[in-house]
Amino acid sequence: MIAGLVQILLFQGLGEIVAKFFLPLIPGPVIGLVLLLGWLALRKSVPPSVDLVATAFAQNLGLLFIPAAVGVVMFWPQLRAHALAVAAALVVSVVATMAVTALVLRAVAKDAE
Repeated sequence: MIAGLVQILLFQGLGEIVAKFFLPLIPGPVIGLVLLLGWLALRKSVPPSVDLVATAFAQNLGLLFIPAAVGVVMFWPQLRAHALAVAAALVVSVVATMAVTALVLRAVAKDAE
């Protein structure tokens, strides 16, 4: 399990380095994830140690929502004061996400034909 964790953290570190020196607009963990994906695609398999760590992360993914929930509780008065703006931002972002997804799907479907 340690070997898999080291490999994942290595790619995150590489992503941070690339973000720092070459692509400052993209977060380092995102770049690291893309690098990891490329590495796994080149290998055409997932090493068992990485699979073990990824499975453990996926099984405990719910724990990542705890900080967000704490933030909501901590800032509840501010959220209530700006409830209309928060609701409007949520609705607009959901509609925009659905529209962009539909447009991308349409473009990809045309290319597949």
